[in-house]
Amino acid sequence: MSALHRILYVLLLAAVVCWLILDTAQRGTRQLLSFGGLLFLVLSMMVFSKHPFKWSWRTLLSGIGLQFIFGLLTLRTEFGLQALTWVGNKVEMFLSFTDAGSQFVFGDNYTDHFFVFRVMPILVFLSSVISILYYVGFMSWLICKIGFLMQVTMGTSPTESMAAAGNIFLGLTDSPLLIRPYISELTVSEIHAVMTGGFASISGTILGAYISLGVDATHLLTASLMSAPASLAIAKTFWPERNKTVLISIKDLKLINGENKNLLEAASQGASRTVRLVGSIITNIIAFLALLAFLDCILSWLGGLFDYPQLSFSHICSYVFMPLSFMMGVSWDDSFLVAELIGLKTFLNEFVAYQRLSEFIKRREAGGPEYVNNVKQYISVHSEIIATYALCGFSNIASLGMSIGALTAMAPNKRSDISRVGLRALIAGSVACFMTACIAGMLYIPDCPLLLNTEFNNTNVTSRAEILQCCTQLYSSVTLYEPWNVTAGGGFTQSSLRGCCALAPPKHFNCSLAQ
Repeated sequence: MSALHRILYVLLLAAVVCWLILDTAQRGTRQLLSFGGLLFLVLSMMVFSKHPFKWSWRTLLSGIGLQFIFGLLTLRTEFGLQALTWVGNKVEMFLSFTDAGSQFVFGDNYTDHFFVFRVMPILVFLSSVISILYYVGFMSWLICKIGFLMQVTMGTSPTESMAAAGNIFLGLTDSPLLIRPYISELTVSEIHAVMTGGFASISGTILGAYISLGVDATHLLTASLMSAPASLAIAKTFWPERNKTVLISIKDLKLINGENKNLLEAASQGASRTVRLVGSIITNIIAFLALLAFLDCILSWLGGLFDYPQLSFSHICSYVFMPLSFMMGVSWDDSFLVAELIGLKTFLNEFVAYQRLSEFIKRREAGGPEYVNNVKQYISVHSEIIATYALCGFSNIASLGMSIGALTAMAPNKRSDISRVGLRALIAGSVACFMTACIAGMLYIPDCPLLLNTEFNNTNVTSRAEILQCCTQLYSSVTLYEPWNVTAGGGFTQSSLRGCCALAPPKHFNCSLAQ
């Protein structure tokens, strides 16, 4: 790296830190916590790197920079947020067309069995659509452009850049098919990067299923975009390149677009390919949930021997992963529940974790009590957002076997290399997801006027940490007309001001003036 590049990267980092300090001064300290978590994750990858001090600063800083830019555009700019919200709404509307086929096949009461007859058909529909997009050449063109952008900015090889771009839309085992002719010639570091990209993202098909569960479409789409550069940055830091790559430019790649003869065949083949996927998801969830119930029963019995019958697998995960969730910017009260979700995702799968997250979302939206018998029933909106990003990836134990099996079938001569890098790739993929969650925690700003209005109109004021943050923002917008009155600005209402005054009175003005 030249001296000029080093200076530019240092200036960029200094600008981010200065912006963060100024932003934190206005909004509270939670952003600093997420920033500290991001630094901890990156430093951990450096310390435990396969080849310490051999990583590329350009790849690492460019990857994090692209993550930050994507997040800034979609979470902080009004245009970006509105654009992605519009896209998210259109995606949800598009997915609703699946109901026509589901209702015809399963009858009017198909939603009684929501997961099997409402969620799973979305996989069939989306797979058919993606197959059509491949046939007309649009998907290949889009993946090429994204891959080229990452190669130019991050300095990664064409094969790993293309695989990372493909992971935004394709699955863990589908994305490597884009570079299948070249897998047998990949270096160990490139294999590690390809596997990491698969673990750090979810496919477009699965994305639709999570949206149907009630998870916010806008943030799922943002997480998919942000994870691609993050996976490359972490993969090349955790296992730096030490050999010469075969391909130099992404233009040298010859993509495989499929063998369908016409549009109808493409649509049919795309739908047919999901039969095994749907069956695998359903059977795995049945098995995992049954095993989880059995394990919880055993743990409860063991806990009862020590006068602690509430012991469960989720309970253990909540303590093991709590420091991680707290470092990502989750409030202390919510950190145990988010840690539970991370544990379910890592040791079972992300479907189980998102299903649990959707339950939290529904309970919060219903406006019920936050605690029942001293047990927290849901988490704040801010914590939901961070959890959405942290869970958005295939990084779990079951996926490790799938990835090794798929790549070994494509390149038998690389069997030993694939098996050797598998576990490190799984760790790197998880870290990439957590990095994305940290950046989301730094950049996400709740719609405080709407949030305060909603909360103070309910009988139970929930999400205390988030409410206090919004009250701080409200107080900074206040205009003083002493000795007569105090008026809220920035879109806040006087009723919200009175509610905040009752919850956490400010020190710099008299709340009795808020009429």
